[in-house]
Amino acid sequence: MVTSRKPSKRPSMFEVAKLAGVSHQTVSRVINDSPDVSDATRARVQTAIDQLGYRPSNSARALASRRSRTIGLIAGGLKFFGPISSISSIESMAREHGLFMSVMMVHEALCAQADFDNLCDTFNEQNVDAFIFLTPTDVMFAAACRARVTQPRVIVTATHGQMTVREGLGLISTENKRRTALVGIDQWGAMAKVVALLGEYGHKSALYFAGPNEWRDAHTRLDAWRKLAASRSIDSQIVRCHTWDASEAYAHMNHLIDEYGRRGAALPTAVVAANDNQAVGIMRALHEHGLRIPQDISVVGFDDMSGVDNMYPPLTTVHPDFEGLGVAAMRETLRLLGEGGEPTFLTTQHGMGLIPAEVRARRSLGPAPRR
Repeated sequence: MVTSRKPSKRPSMFEVAKLAGVSHQTVSRVINDSPDVSDATRARVQTAIDQLGYRPSNSARALASRRSRTIGLIAGGLKFFGPISSISSIESMAREHGLFMSVMMVHEALCAQADFDNLCDTFNEQNVDAFIFLTPTDVMFAAACRARVTQPRVIVTATHGQMTVREGLGLISTENKRRTALVGIDQWGAMAKVVALLGEYGHKSALYFAGPNEWRDAHTRLDAWRKLAASRSIDSQIVRCHTWDASEAYAHMNHLIDEYGRRGAALPTAVVAANDNQAVGIMRALHEHGLRIPQDISVVGFDDMSGVDNMYPPLTTVHPDFEGLGVAAMRETLRLLGEGGEPTFLTTQHGMGLIPAEVRARRSLGPAPRR
């Protein structure tokens, strides 16, 4: 005969109070780290909590602290690996601090101000304590700065774009600016390492495949490439792309190979792509034309997407610390909420804290061929 067992009832705050010999208000103060409890009482309540296996509910904490313990996150660019990795680390760190994440995803290029404000209004109905905005494009960055929110906001973006960081911050009131932080990847530092490697390998000419200009990452990488390549006397030709797609880069590379062939001119000795998708299309075009990588021409990407280390040959690329970026965004959120200290950044630019990015040197980059 099978007998059903009733699930054990979750212990309540009142049971903890009874076992510890205190009021339920005292238990609430202990849970919310109130200083108005003696060490002896705190220890007694904690012993009762451990003995009963009591876990405070988020709603109980919210009532006691007048905070929802919820962070509202609005993110664009989620078809790419970077933002997903950042969100994962944000969510993990939030859970470690007893916070909950509420996430809304938008199309990074089509998110109008009214759409962004509606999302913020929805989060305000949830009484979120703070906002984190992942804004890869200029339109999203502007919307995040213009958003009519009074809670702390952390904006994750790139340092350069058609709208400067200073212009964006100028859209935020002085009072709300004190509750605002910006973080990003040190893409200039990463590009400096790429250019230095090209110089070490003797490359004096290169094609640079730029990404879509409305993306702040693309804008930042292009600005960095132009300045740093010129400083190393690398003759650079810019190839404008309207998307990050491999297919567009493939078409452009095919056209360039044919064009250089018609002119009887030698191709540049290196190609640098603003992201790894573009590098994939570039390498396909080079392979199909019988050009060897890196013996005839070197290729460098950006983002260190999953799988590029197993390409033929393995792709040299920039590895941004997207997980570290998420951690930095969450640390800034905690600081603005009064629950953490001042985060330390190795690099800051334009009032933004920046996370370093490293170059993963692989076999797609080699010495410049002698011609």
